[in-house]
Amino acid sequence: MIVHFDALPKDARVWIYQSNREFTDVEVTKIASKIEEFMATWKRHGDDLRTSYIIKYNQFIVLGVDESFNNVSGCSIDSSVHFMQSLEKEFGIDLMDKMNTAFKVGENINIVSLADFQKYIKEEKITESTIVYNNMVQSKSEFETNWEVTANKSWHKRFFGTVIS
Repeated sequence: MIVHFDALPKDARVWIYQSNREFTDVEVTKIASKIEEFMATWKRHGDDLRTSYIIKYNQFIVLGVDESFNNVSGCSIDSSVHFMQSLEKEFGIDLMDKMNTAFKVGENINIVSLADFQKYIKEEKITESTIVYNNMVQSKSEFETNWEVTANKSWHKRFFGTVIS
């Protein structure tokens, strides 16, 4: 069953998929429709899941599951990954490349390789106060407080002071 994202409890589990490019408004509508179709049938060993999603900045897809209702299983997680792969094919996007790093400059979200991210730190184009996206958060609470943060408050902080020439 699909609920509004705000209705998920703070400890709901989340998965964040970052696109390598911004979706058009038309794509957002189509992607949202496809996500809702998927979530209407997303189950754990035949049992319903209490699910939700949001699309942030036309570039990030966040799936959420209320595990106090029913835990997700390996099979249900696999089905969500296969669903995301189908979105990749249909829309010509990359949602799975964990080596792409997102950061914000003004109102623009930039996606670069991890190597380029480190290069930009060295060139001081990215600083510890640059807004980054920590797609490794695992709960709705973490998503709300630790997803869109300055680099010094994310896993990205490990690259400052250690950039290799």
